[in-house]
Amino acid sequence: MGSRLQQGVLLSFLVILSGCGINNIPTYEESAKAAWSQVLNQYKRRADLVPNLVSTVKAYATHERETLEAVMKARSNATSTQIPADILNNPAAFQQFQQSQNQLSGALSRLLAVVENYPNLKANENFLSLQSQLEGTENRIAVARRDYIQAVQRYNTELRTFPGRIWAFILYRSALPMQNFTQPEDVEKTPEVKF
Repeated sequence: MGSRLQQGVLLSFLVILSGCGINNIPTYEESAKAAWSQVLNQYKRRADLVPNLVSTVKAYATHERETLEAVMKARSNATSTQIPADILNNPAAFQQFQQSQNQLSGALSRLLAVVENYPNLKANENFLSLQSQLEGTENRIAVARRDYIQAVQRYNTELRTFPGRIWAFILYRSALPMQNFTQPEDVEKTPEVKF
């Protein structure tokens, strides 16, 4: 009889624990990691489009060698950046990754601005297809980053608030806050308008 009572108390205790957020930290951490994987997938998709885009533009815009080289250099930098296993908890590595991706975004923006000077290129079906794919990928990147930001916010909030803070102290001492994306400095500056 005493053994059944102990089992009943233990079962009741486990039911109470499961309802009070004991699993939130690992659940939210896994959600944030999954969202991070989607961010990486979309950045890779973009990097894979760049060589085709550059070669298509190169066929029409022979005078834009410097811009094309800047795009390829930024792509090379973005794809060769080593991503350490602890990037989500490593502010310096995360910032370096974000900077390399921002450089590629900027180089692609400059390339697409240059294209405006080449009407034949703008009418080329291959270019239009690549441009459409790039625009779609940029939208996917924005969505993946948004989802990641939300997942990290949920996870980091759980680590800092009650009862998650207690569970982190007792059971999940290795759980560290994750890094999040920030706006590039050039986005934060107000554009200067001159008349």
